[in-house]
This record gives sequence, C-alpha cells and structure tokens, in this order.
Amino acid sequence: MLLNTEKPSYSNAFAAVPEAVEAIRSLTVDDQLGLLWILYENMGGLVTPAAPGATERIRLAGGLIYEVASLSYEEQLQVMRDLAAGVNTPVSRDYGKLTSNNKLAFWYQLAEWMRSGEVVPVPTGYQLSAPAAKVFKKIAALGFNQQIAVLRLIVGKMGIDSLAA
Repeated sequence: MLLNTEKPSYSNAFAAVPEAVEAIRSLTVDDQLGLLWILYENMGGLVTPAAPGATERIRLAGGLIYEVASLSYEEQLQVMRDLAAGVNTPVSRDYGKLTSNNKLAFWYQLAEWMRSGEVVPVPTGYQLSAPAAKVFKKIAALGFNQQIAVLRLIVGKMGIDSLAA
C-alpha cells in the first residue's frame, strides 16, 4: 500500500485530519498499532530521518526507547498496547512528558527495531483488519502534510499526560 504525496483536494487542507484521527481512535488497540505500523512502513522513512533535529529527538526519547527495548517481547507489546489505550503506567507517564515530535521519533525508532527484530516484530504476513484497512484508505488519500498531522496527533494522544490528569 502506498500513501498519496500529491496535493489534497480539500478546500481546507487540514479539514480531514480530525476525522482521520477519530477514525483511528475508534479502532481496537491492536488495530491502531497495526495501522501505525503500516503507516510507518509507508512513510516512516520520510518522517523522522529527514526532519531537522531528528537525531536530537531520538536521543531525547532514547532513555524510554531503551527501557522498552530491554523488556521481553510480550512486555514490549503490552507497553505499546498500554500507550495506545492510555493506561496509566510508569512508561505511559514518561511517554506523556515527551513532545509530539519526540513521540514521533519514539515510534519511528520502535518501528526500525521492530523491522530488525530488536523489538517485538510484526507477525510475518500481517494484514490490516477490514476496519483498519478502511481507515488506511482514508489516510492514504490525504496529502503528505495532512498524513504527518494525523500521525502527530495520534502518537501525541497516546500515553498519559500527567499534567492534564
């Protein structure tokens, strides 16, 4: 599956972003994680490495990333599920302190390690569920800047913001 990198057809370029975010949030936690994986597979290489300050953001999120990487595969998956579901855990609270860009860097690095097997990999032959595939099609139709905005909002809503609690 490939994402659209052409200009969006919406009169307000970001009008579709909240709808896409809500569509993702309506999925099960595992479908959200699967969709996040597919999105990073399709556009991850364009998100973090090319962004100014990306190395610094990965370094800032690094302590938490290495903490997650040191866990067993089962524990890593549970941490990811807890982040997506907003379960109040120490890792979710630490994640909640990161900026949106650092959260993007966190998930980018996890995706890279998932690809290499250093972190729990996505099962071979993984396919999105029908509801997640429908949401992917909506996101694929968005312009690149809209897609980044959706990713930033999704990973930004994950975890626990201890200041808001």
